[in-house]
Amino acid sequence: MITDWHFYALAIPAVMLLGVSKGGFSGVGLVSLPMVSLVIPPLQAAAILLPILMVQDVFGIWALRRDFSRRNLAILVPGGLIGIGIGIAAARYVSDAEVLIMVGVIASGFILYTWIRGGGANAPARAGHPAVGLFWGTCAGFTSFISNAGAPPVQVFLTPQKLLPRAYAGTMAVLFGILNYVKFAAFIWLGQVTLPNLQVSVALFPVAIASILIGVALVRRIPPGPFYRLIYVMTFLVGLKLIWDGTSALLR
Repeated sequence: MITDWHFYALAIPAVMLLGVSKGGFSGVGLVSLPMVSLVIPPLQAAAILLPILMVQDVFGIWALRRDFSRRNLAILVPGGLIGIGIGIAAARYVSDAEVLIMVGVIASGFILYTWIRGGGANAPARAGHPAVGLFWGTCAGFTSFISNAGAPPVQVFLTPQKLLPRAYAGTMAVLFGILNYVKFAAFIWLGQVTLPNLQVSVALFPVAIASILIGVALVRRIPPGPFYRLIYVMTFLVGLKLIWDGTSALLR
C-alpha cells in the first residue's frame, strides 16, 4: 500500500473532483487521472481510481435514482459496451496520448462549433437521433476504457437535448456506473487489479462518498440555464486540457 504523503496530497483532491463530477458536473473529473499520474504510473493510477469510481457510481445512482433518461440510456449503454469491446481489442495498438487528443478535439471542437453557429446554452433543445447516440456511446465506451475519458463524447450527444440538470446528471451516473463495472471485470481479466492498489482505493472511499454528495447538492441548487453554460465551458476547457496532455506525451 502506498504511504508517501505526496501521493495523497494529489490523490485526495483528485478523488474529490471525481465525486463532484459524478454528482453532476461531468467533465471536471477528467483531470483526476493526470493529477495522480504525476506521482505514480498512469496504469496504476487508473487501477486505483476505477474502484473509487465504482463506489461513487453506487452512491450517485442512489442519489439520482428517480432522475435519468431511459431513452438515452437505451441508446448509449449498448454503444458503450461495444466501445469497451473495441477498447479491449485495440488497447495494445492505440496509445493513451492519441486517445487523449482524439477526445479533446471532439469535446472542444463540438463546443466551438456550437458557439460559432450561435447555439450553445441558449439554443433550443433537440432530441438526439438513436444512430448518433449509438456512435457517441461507442466512442465513450472506447475512450473510457483506454483513458478514463468517456464523458466528452456523451456530452456531445446529451448536452443539446437540454435535459433538466438532475436528469442529465442521473443519466451520466447510470451510464458510467454500468460501464465502469464492465471495465472492472475486463481489468481483472487483463491482470491490472492488485491487492495493494485495492487497499489504496479503500482508504480513499470516505473522500469519494463525501464529494459525490457535495456534487449532487450543488446540482439541485443550480437552474438549467447557468448549469448548461457551466457544462459547455467545462467541456471546452477539459477538451483543450486533453489535447495539451496528449500532444505533450507524443512530443516527449
